[in-house]
Amino acid sequence: MPSKILGLRTTIYKTTQLSKAKEWYAKAFQTNPYFDEAFYVGFDIAGYELGLQPEESPTNKSDAVVSYWGVEDIHEQWQHFLQFGATEHEAPQEVGGGIIVATLKDPWNNVIGLIYNPHFKL
Repeated sequence: MPSKILGLRTTIYKTTQLSKAKEWYAKAFQTNPYFDEAFYVGFDIAGYELGLQPEESPTNKSDAVVSYWGVEDIHEQWQHFLQFGATEHEAPQEVGGGIIVATLKDPWNNVIGLIYNPHFKL
């Protein structure tokens, strides 16, 4: 049976400081938002949606689900995010087949995944 699911479209990060988070994500992902409202800020990251939503008070952020953003040089991007104030969560590690993954936390404790996967093709 063919799947009716089209694939991932959006990753949402919640923050108590939407304006500061917008600035941080613009610098960290090196792109400006295409949608900027008080209830949602949207970035187009190579055709995928990175969204920021406001939250009233900090919530317990889970590590149970992680979105991984593809990169060509994971070590370079790891350092780039650290320079902008992200903190180490799981250092880059090869997980087999030349695939390297890493996770960091943004200043609002959201987990950001990075992945180098030489086998992934759109």
